[in-house]
Amino acid sequence: MSRISRLNLATLTALACLTCMSAQFAYAADEEVDAITPYRPSVSNSAQLPVAGQLELEMGINTIKTGPAQRQSLPYLFKLAFSKEWGVLLGGEAHIINDDGAGQRDRGFGDTSLTIKRAFVISDDTAFGLEFGNKFPTAKDALGSGKSDWTLNGIVSQDLGKVHADLNLNMTHLGFAEDATSHWQSGLSASFSTEINEKMGLTAEWAGWHRSGTKNQGQALIALTYSPNKRLTFDAGMTKGLTSNSQDRSWFAGVVVPVAKLW
Repeated sequence: MSRISRLNLATLTALACLTCMSAQFAYAADEEVDAITPYRPSVSNSAQLPVAGQLELEMGINTIKTGPAQRQSLPYLFKLAFSKEWGVLLGGEAHIINDDGAGQRDRGFGDTSLTIKRAFVISDDTAFGLEFGNKFPTAKDALGSGKSDWTLNGIVSQDLGKVHADLNLNMTHLGFAEDATSHWQSGLSASFSTEINEKMGLTAEWAGWHRSGTKNQGQALIALTYSPNKRLTFDAGMTKGLTSNSQDRSWFAGVVVPVAKLW
């Protein structure tokens, strides 16, 4: 069995165990645990924060294919709100296998991101958000840039009837940039989600990035979500690159669960 196949098996097992444990926790403490606030699976974050004091975990598996090269990772994100207005996000990739398609394969822990978030809730239908994040170079050079990046992200979230929309506009300063290219990268994404029925949902998204000295990147995402209850959400879907400089395609699956009610 290949390393990538073993990673698939290990990830699916871990997701299954985590889901069972979290479901048992949620049902056992039904009166204490509030509904989760998933940010997965889209690139766009929602302006809304989780319920204050409830620690949430998002994790999954992601496989990216670009020509003969393949990259597989286990992304994770912890979310904790201190109030309706302020929260913190801690995330990264718990493990990466990067195969360049020419015989070179690197594996290890990924970079780590810490984000401070401010939410401005206008009404039940409208919210704005502001995120300031820093990526720390915790991955070895073959799996990361070896430099710190920081990002400022502005968010608009709006309910449009049965459709929820999240618009993100961000600017990132890259610690590493190739010669004759800019350290500044701008990003824009728009995510739209709706309910298919009481438990199933559909998400569609467009995202694009621009950096002077390089070709633009863009992708389209489509995903299905399944929420057996308000404390558990599964997702699965794919992305497709829209420009010559984008990844060919990727597949992903994940889960969002509450970890603990801290206060």
